[in-house]
Amino acid sequence: MPAHTTEPGPQPGDAAARDRLLDACFLGPYGENDALLERLVVEFLRDHVYWRRNFHPEDPPAIATDAAFAPDYRAFEARMRRELHQLSAALKKSVPFHSPRYIGHMASDLLLPGLVAQILTLPYNPNNVSEDAAPVTVDLEVEAGLQLARMVGYPHDPERDPCAFGHLTSGGTLANYQALRLALALKAFPVALRAAQVPGIALPEDDWQAFNLGPAGATALVVRWKAWLAAQTPREHRAWKARVEGERIERRGLVDFFAAHPQLKVPWVLAPVTAHYSWSKGMKLLGLGRDQLRLMPEREMRMDADALGSTLAACERARQPLLMAVGVFGTTEFGTVDPIDALVDARDAAQARGLGFSVHVDAAWGGYLSTLFRNPDGSLRPRAEVAQGFRQFPQPHVHAAAAALARTDSITIDPHKLGYLPYGAGAFLCRDHRAMALLAESADYVFHDQAPRGYRARYRNLGQFIPEGSKPGANAAAVYVTHKVLPLDHANFGRLPAQTVLSAEAFHAAAQAFAERIRAQARACVPFPPDSNLVCIALNPAGNRDIATANAFARRLHDRLRVDPGLPLQDRSFFGSVTTLRPQALGPAGMQRILDALGLAPASDGEGEDHLVILRHTLMNPYLIDRENGISYIDLYFDFLAGCVRALAEADG
Repeated sequence: MPAHTTEPGPQPGDAAARDRLLDACFLGPYGENDALLERLVVEFLRDHVYWRRNFHPEDPPAIATDAAFAPDYRAFEARMRRELHQLSAALKKSVPFHSPRYIGHMASDLLLPGLVAQILTLPYNPNNVSEDAAPVTVDLEVEAGLQLARMVGYPHDPERDPCAFGHLTSGGTLANYQALRLALALKAFPVALRAAQVPGIALPEDDWQAFNLGPAGATALVVRWKAWLAAQTPREHRAWKARVEGERIERRGLVDFFAAHPQLKVPWVLAPVTAHYSWSKGMKLLGLGRDQLRLMPEREMRMDADALGSTLAACERARQPLLMAVGVFGTTEFGTVDPIDALVDARDAAQARGLGFSVHVDAAWGGYLSTLFRNPDGSLRPRAEVAQGFRQFPQPHVHAAAAALARTDSITIDPHKLGYLPYGAGAFLCRDHRAMALLAESADYVFHDQAPRGYRARYRNLGQFIPEGSKPGANAAAVYVTHKVLPLDHANFGRLPAQTVLSAEAFHAAAQAFAERIRAQARACVPFPPDSNLVCIALNPAGNRDIATANAFARRLHDRLRVDPGLPLQDRSFFGSVTTLRPQALGPAGMQRILDALGLAPASDGEGEDHLVILRHTLMNPYLIDRENGISYIDLYFDFLAGCVRALAEADG
């Protein structure tokens, strides 16, 4: 595809206007916005104190005004100050995520709206388990879920069904676990209704059909069941509810459930080779077993749609049920995007043939890239419009995948990654909230009432539906306020990921020039053009043919880029990370292409290393190109890396 010829730069506005907007978003690499942050924190700390004093002003102060002169008070203050100073000193050894010299893992500076909202909320200490413990921030969490749903194209009007639902988690791992949990509940529920012999509801003819209704069909059955149950007398309501609950997989457990339904097998989960390790953890935690996680081969770091089709056909022939197929929108290692459009098309085609399963997208990294594809009214932008200002982004397959997010069943997104928000703020979204009824738990001391009171009121008792119990409301405040200050569309929040994509394109071009500069000492290549804002570089010393030697060379380079707790941070000019390329992810042709580019011979007959260690760069910081001072940290990095390559080459003779 020909490269775009327009000048780099996201829209709307020129570079100066864009920079001024970004300048207000962060504390800054040099702490430039310290006065703004200090004013905000002091203002809202004082506001919190006023709230305390006016809660019941008739109550007298419980701490005496002369307490500060007491010896114990002064001794305690001294100990507290000493420990806090020691902590502050120790934290200076932290990883400098704020610096444009940090291009390692998926972390960067924090957005001021989220940082201040979290600090502001912490003294109130809300617990988002329920409205009893967090009457304000529970609502903010539900609203944040709707904000994210709108960003990916899910239905988001709580007054109309279907409507999406989302909640925050500690991170992507727990969100992926929630996806498995909901998918299993939906898949098994129709089988439980059949086993309970509920009258008056049209049910599938056998367990196989019931187990393969698919998420839409199973959700519709949940709705019909709830309506039927509501029409019963209180006594019948209790009896039928208990009877169905007794047949559910959550009550019986996996062993008893499948023993009672011998026509069925434990379902598989299909995920790409590059899937995050949390999927393995989730399969173990849910009791499905790691063996039921089947890893799909890839082409050029993206799920192989043809291999997926062959696997689905094999499952149909063997009557092997599937729980879920997972696609990745921005892989952790490489930032690549799976063909989500092909995945949902395959799901729909398989459903028509009687094989039902959910599609979940792990967009922990790339979720916020969706802002680039959304207009302020929530509509999808055409690819040609998105592409204005970029060299090659988005490639057609990336735009098609972004458009297809709206057709998936559930999504994981991490606000603490490309949302630039404090840890831990992951998020889980499902396309139709009505399925969440299957996850509801009861606890009389926490949750009260529980007749449906409308969408927002229903989810004020979040702890009923989510894996956690107690959870910090301050995170919800940070996410919600950030999305209000920077709405999730291309004209607002999208300016941030746009800048990171521009940086990735500039980095890619600089990497190609770097490869020419060091040709006498080493061969270098970008293994695959970036889909998002991660760029990898593979290197091999000049004249070397052995993969193990190339890997050792890459590790020695990384030694100069990694955090070393035994050395001052200032000893490092830049911070980067490494990952590995494996034949299973690239495919044989893709792996051979990269080995040829580096002048490496493939491992033969299983002898030697078959994977390739490569440098990995996450380009999140919006100041990698510092227009204020005319500095390109991208150019400085490649100057530094070239010096490292030459030094290693000289050391090796």
